[in-house]
Amino acid sequence: MSAKVRNIALLGHGGSGKTSLAESILYLTGQIDRLGRVSDGNTTSDSDSEETKRKISISASLLYTTHKDVKINVIDTPGYFDFVGEALQAISVVDAGIIVQGAKGGVSVGTEKSWEYLDVRNLPRMVYISKLEEENADFNAVYTELRAKFGNKVCPVVIPMMTGTKFEGVIDIVAKKAYVIKDGKPTETTIPDNAQATVDEYYGFLAEGVAETSEELMEKFFAGEPFSDEEVLTGVSAGVREGTIVPVVCGSAFVGSGTMRLLDMVVNLLPAPEVSADPTSMFVFKTTSDQYGKFSYFKVMSGTVTADANVTNVRTGSSEKLGHIYIMQGKKNTEVRAIECGDIGAVSKLADTKTSDTLRDPKSTAEYAPIAFPRPVYSMAIFPKTKGQEDKIAQGLTRLGEEDYTFKIENNAETHQMVVSGTGDIQLDVICSRLKSKFGVETELTPARVPYRETIRKKTDQIQGRHKKQSGGHGQFGDVKIVFEPGESEELTFVETVFGGSVPKNFFPAVEKGLRESTVKGVLAGYPVVFLKATLVDGSYHPVDSSEMAFKLAAAIAYKEGLPKASPTILEPIGTLKVLVPDHYMGDIIGDLNKRRGRVLGMNPVGGGKQEIEAEVPMSEMSSYAIDLRSMTQSRGSFSIDFARYEDAPSNIQQKIIEESKLAADAHD
Repeated sequence: MSAKVRNIALLGHGGSGKTSLAESILYLTGQIDRLGRVSDGNTTSDSDSEETKRKISISASLLYTTHKDVKINVIDTPGYFDFVGEALQAISVVDAGIIVQGAKGGVSVGTEKSWEYLDVRNLPRMVYISKLEEENADFNAVYTELRAKFGNKVCPVVIPMMTGTKFEGVIDIVAKKAYVIKDGKPTETTIPDNAQATVDEYYGFLAEGVAETSEELMEKFFAGEPFSDEEVLTGVSAGVREGTIVPVVCGSAFVGSGTMRLLDMVVNLLPAPEVSADPTSMFVFKTTSDQYGKFSYFKVMSGTVTADANVTNVRTGSSEKLGHIYIMQGKKNTEVRAIECGDIGAVSKLADTKTSDTLRDPKSTAEYAPIAFPRPVYSMAIFPKTKGQEDKIAQGLTRLGEEDYTFKIENNAETHQMVVSGTGDIQLDVICSRLKSKFGVETELTPARVPYRETIRKKTDQIQGRHKKQSGGHGQFGDVKIVFEPGESEELTFVETVFGGSVPKNFFPAVEKGLRESTVKGVLAGYPVVFLKATLVDGSYHPVDSSEMAFKLAAAIAYKEGLPKASPTILEPIGTLKVLVPDHYMGDIIGDLNKRRGRVLGMNPVGGGKQEIEAEVPMSEMSSYAIDLRSMTQSRGSFSIDFARYEDAPSNIQQKIIEESKLAADAHD
């Protein structure tokens, strides 16, 4: 029954303690018999080799436990923004979020972003203030900042019990009980007399939030009448569901204090999944692939999913047999026969199913919205350290792309590079590590080449191209006179005004072909030539020695002779940039854009103390912008950039491009 299920995501900044909290939950509820540590690389969540090596979460991990006869599915998500796709996958299927915030250093960017992610889906949430055992931990300072940032809806429910600066345990101010760790287990105790004033103060904040949940309670609050314990619990529960109350709890996963109180709140305050008696349907929110095969993680949206059931993939229209289905404890899977509505599980070896797919009973009409992943904003060229392994890289990236939808690969025919684009440098570094460990190919990353263009600015006189070669037998002869000038279309415009048959018509296509093949490489730095018009005006031929090849070569000679006389220039790609940043970063962002030769077009307030800056910027200046913007805004800024057009590069930039082109050519030779 879905009423006996809770689905929660642990969200927050990298290093805030999400994985440690998940481990504490599993340990104290008897799911695991020893408490793993992130520093030791032996937690249930972080089982991937890259996670244990880097001591950070990279993938969302599905865990479960039982508390008070309720199954709680916990999805532990990465806090580093390069892996935001994993958090978004989790948020797509949970019914509430728990934002984990460290007890020192102030409210983190990860807390702000997690709040925004939950806002998008209008999900209930709680805040867990972690690491209270650490030196300089300050619950009150963090709580005060949370309330200032997110409003009076932030209400204390569990607060720390302190002796001076020493963390002793937690106090549940709803139940009016204190808990300490005794013999490794949470043990109920009385609230110390010296803590009562603090409890009363925080209870005042909570009562204020409860009063907001109904007119009856508001009247009682203003009349100075105390709320009953039942009224407080009912009010908080209603406020959480309606989004008018965000409970704050706290603890230390390291010592286990506060973990069981958190689970009490999950069961008592957070909503169960919605019940649906419709025919069976399921939403696939995550895909993993390893040496044991492919797993598709899903939430049962309606009905019951049973092993060996046949379902239809809405995207492909094809039928899939589910085969074995599992509940997951990190990497460990336990096979089950059925998974009920609202619960989360995994299925192995589906043929055509991908992340964001809806699978349903043939009688069902259900279809669920795909996950909106962020667009890749950081690109690098990737190549093997050992030549000849390009196909191996492509195959590996394709496999990794089945798991991670936040990066893409492109074989750029123009720059002759394979380009991998993602959310940031850490993500691309992890991809390279996985290519080595999973697919045995070592790779290197370099900045991707910018696809410049060349064109001309002036009209030439008639330029002669003459190809004459004599050897035994027939010779080769082709002779053309061509006028080059700026054209109106990006593609070559070829015109002929030959009079009197000086070049026979059957050689016109060869002349055009010779020119088209030549425009692939410009005369300044070897970039493709655009907006070029070439008019064949005259020439001559030999009745025996002329051929299509001779006229094609003659046209190429005219091209090489003519373009340097037509005022050639280099065009650079210009992008339309949109940057979303908090107001107080505006000066830094605009100053930085000026250094990148950007032109600011406008600034629009978008609410929430943020501005959207629109600008045009040369694409060549933007290769490191994803990293630089994070640095300038402490990861609070985001951006998108789209190609707009080509325009003349400044002369100093052109000279630099030409010099780099010569160096590359010399290195190739």
